Amino acid sequence: MHPSGKQGVNIRQDRYDFIKSYILKTIGEAGEMTFSDLGDKAAAEISAQFDGKVLWYITTVKLDLEARNLVERIPKTSPQMLRLVNQ
Repeated sequence: MHPSGKQGVNIRQDRYDFIKSYILKTIGEAGEMTFSDLGDKAAAEISAQFDGKVLWYITTVKLDLEARNLVERIPKTSPQMLRLVNQ
């Protein structure tokens, strides 16, 4: 899924699950973080063990998690800040 106005893509379930778990864990531990920091952290921590372009997957899965109301952009923040819904 993707937020309205965005086009969704299909990715392998195992890659989706891996990135989803990483995003939810990382944002959950931080409380709030910028999208840029999330991408930098993912590139540093999981690029070696992940087959694919980590930043593309982070972006794609993050949009899906926004559409599923699990992650939200904090309004009026620049750079874009993220948090888990109901945190």
